[in-house]
Formats: sequence, structure tokens, C-alpha cells
Amino acid sequence: MEQKIIVRVAHSGDISYANAITDEMESSAKARGTGIAKRSPAYVAQKIEEGKAVIAHTEDGTWVGFCYIEAWQHGQFVANSGLIVAPPFRKTGIAKKIKQTIFQLSREKYPTAKIFGLTTGLAVMKINSELGYEPVTYSELTDDEEFWAGCKNCVNYEILMSKDRKNCMCTAMLYEPKSLHTPDQVEAEFKNKSKLYERFMKIKQSKLLNWFRKK
Repeated sequence: MEQKIIVRVAHSGDISYANAITDEMESSAKARGTGIAKRSPAYVAQKIEEGKAVIAHTEDGTWVGFCYIEAWQHGQFVANSGLIVAPPFRKTGIAKKIKQTIFQLSREKYPTAKIFGLTTGLAVMKINSELGYEPVTYSELTDDEEFWAGCKNCVNYEILMSKDRKNCMCTAMLYEPKSLHTPDQVEAEFKNKSKLYERFMKIKQSKLLNWFRKK
């Protein structure tokens, strides 16, 4: 019998998962050939203690997935970072549930903040679009140096810096709380334009890679 997966706000009792979470973050980034900001078990534990994380697990306590909140520029910008799902539970829809839960938690804790993300994945773009995010230029994101320092572990960091942090392989997406678009409207628009987004990503990545090879 398939076990039920519970998705909820993390609490101090979940700190025991910190090592497994950070290990999977690192191995997953290596497998994808991309980089994410390296986080220590202590950092993940801190986010759990602060009530700024969402965890997913089975009824018997098996760890399934995780995501946490980072705030920048005194809470003006918020990022839902470190989304990770354990390999046996991928492609089950659990990432979407985690993203929805961390998004709602972010809205509760930072109701006036702009919520943003950088991603190369169309699946994440779709989830973000359903939540009300829209593709934006990098200039609309936080200018906090600490945030951009987190990109140093990425294999594409040289591209980012050569472009003066104005462009890279990732697509920037932003949710603005005062947006007049409802999630249903944004989702419908995304479905209409999903092929266009996919084509855009392929062209963007191709151009950047060609430029990088010519250097």
C-alpha cells in the first residue's frame, strides 16, 4: 500500500533531516551539471528552527522533500530556495505541493515582499506561473550582493559575471503581491505560451553557450 506523503511547515523536530537534505542537494546539482548555493546542515537547521522551511515526509518518517525561505533587502525580496525531492519520490507531483506550501508560507511571513526565483527548468517555470510569477529581467531582482554570491558554485557563474549579472542560463521569475493577475489567469496564459517559453529557453541557452565557446 502506497504511503501518504505529508507536506507541512518544518519545526525543530525535523532538524534530524538536515544532513540528508544537504547531501541530496549537492548530489542532485552534480547530476544536473549545474550549481546551487551550497548550504550546510547547520544553515538548513537554522531555517527549520526559524519556521522558514517546508518539509515533506511519509507517515513512517521517511524524508521526501524540502524547501526554505530566504529574505533579501530587509524583506523587500523573498526567494523560495533549495527545493529538493528525494530520488524515489520524483515525478510524483510532490515538488508542486512543496512549492505551493512554501509560497503560501512566504506570503504569510512577508505579505508585501516580491517573491522571485531563478530556474532553468520548464517544470519549475510552470509551477511558478500557476502561482502568479512572471518572467522578468535580472534587473528586477534583488541587488543584494549576498544573494548573487550564492551563484559562485554554479558552473555558469563565469557567464553570469561576463554579462554583468544581466543575463545567464537561468530564467528569472517574479511574483509581485500587487499584481492584478489571478493565478488562474496566469496559468491560462502560461498554457497558451508554454511552447513559446520552451523555444525561448532553447534559443537563449544556445546563444549563451555559443558565445561562451567563442571566448
